[in-house]
Amino acid sequence: MHLLTLYQLEREDVFHIIEDAIYFKKHRGEEDPILRGKTIAMIFESPSTRTRISFDIAIRELGGHPLVLNAGETHLGKKESIKDTARVLSRYVHGVVARVKDHRVLEELAEYGSVPVINALSNLSHPCQILADLLTIYEYKGRFKGLKLSFLGDGNNVCNSLMIGGALVGMDVYVATPRGYEPNGMFVKKSYEIIEKYGEGSLTLTNDPIEAVKDADIIYTDVWISMSDRNKSLEEVKKIFPPYQVNGELLSYAKDDVIVMHCLPATRGMEITDEVIDGKHSVVYDEAENRLHVQKAIFKYIYARD
Repeated sequence: MHLLTLYQLEREDVFHIIEDAIYFKKHRGEEDPILRGKTIAMIFESPSTRTRISFDIAIRELGGHPLVLNAGETHLGKKESIKDTARVLSRYVHGVVARVKDHRVLEELAEYGSVPVINALSNLSHPCQILADLLTIYEYKGRFKGLKLSFLGDGNNVCNSLMIGGALVGMDVYVATPRGYEPNGMFVKKSYEIIEKYGEGSLTLTNDPIEAVKDADIIYTDVWISMSDRNKSLEEVKKIFPPYQVNGELLSYAKDDVIVMHCLPATRGMEITDEVIDGKHSVVYDEAENRLHVQKAIFKYIYARD
């Protein structure tokens, strides 16, 4: 079993992961040997703070052994094919957590290896982050149904996964991006399919940030230039994206008890202001903490399903 994208999960899977994460958060420090005797390879093609630390600690606290492989330390996809790397790694470790620049690397690791593969971030998808976000939303709002979640900025990997996550739990998701920066079409299609399947929630794509945040329960943003962006210049961003900045004025259109989310790292003064990220509506540090508890729940989902 792998976790490459959220659309491979059922609604019940998401709820179980959230419930388990709540348990792990409440009982942190108590022994839970889900990964006892297991070594988990952690492959990082790009720099990482929260993802690397939260996975490393989660593996250790579940009794496992993390093996960190940074960019330049392996021949992944260079001197050695991904197919061969996947097959060899499967002889050594019990699972792979990978943060990659090209989502196809994850798909090949999963296809040719014989151990679970977890997507710790790719250019298309960031499922573990969004599961932590859903936990955070549930902690603050106590429900999902009927909530309006608004994403502003670039239709990137986080946005792709947020649409899927929102659809799976029945939220009304609004995505506001500049023209030409909409989310990936396949993820949009999958989101609509999930909404139709469960008969709850909605997805609205717009270029109007005010429409998106009006009466919002949750406002979410992410960096305007991702690590995987090769063709987007700072000058272009500064010209096109400022109307999508999460600031005090934009917040005034949302509900009084709106929460503001950002997966971090944030470029303060660009996609979000200091006033907002440090303000009373911000839940970004709870969001970051919840990565740890959700990673544990993901390992339970994969290695110790009831």
